[in-house]
Amino acid sequence: MKESLRYLQNAKGILARTPIEDSDYVDIKPVREAFSTAYLAILEAINEALREKGVSKKELPKSVDAYRIALKKYFAAHKGKLARKFEHLYDTLHIAGYYRGLIHDATLVKDALKATKEFIDKFK
Repeated sequence: MKESLRYLQNAKGILARTPIEDSDYVDIKPVREAFSTAYLAILEAINEALREKGVSKKELPKSVDAYRIALKKYFAAHKGKLARKFEHLYDTLHIAGYYRGLIHDATLVKDALKATKEFIDKFK
């Protein structure tokens, strides 16, 4: 999980340099960048866990749908909890945070990064 945690630290570093006024980030560009990096941390955590299960680098998922399938196939013992959490983080980090740039509130951003860390920790 080293690499995934490195991505997450990078996301936090981006935010640390971004000014906050009235509990909102004033510049959305670095916030979107941080969300994108946090989403990559999630994908990297899944990749690392899949490699530990014997999936070759060439066979790793290449789309969000392939990640959904891999979570259900290789981590079904978690009763779908990982797949549901992945969906929530995909919607928050990738769609709302990065793609649409809808999240400005510092507390919401920090909560999303906390949820990212909790997701990564489930693969330890």
